[in-house]
Amino acid sequence: MRQVSKSEFKARALELFRQVEVSGEPVIVTDKGRPAIEVRRYQADQRSPLERLRGSVLELVEPFEPVWED
Repeated sequence: MRQVSKSEFKARALELFRQVEVSGEPVIVTDKGRPAIEVRRYQADQRSPLERLRGSVLELVEPFEPVWED
């Protein structure tokens, strides 16, 4: 994955957007050398909201207990 600094991203944002769109390869924007943001091509999820959630609950323990206590 390609990494660019915030200042380089600011100067070349449109060019980098086009490169990501064409190649599909994400770009990581760094802040002081640390990864901060990932820019990648958008991919629509055609599944229904319920299908996206299917399998996401791994264990259901005491479902009627409060989530937190005051």
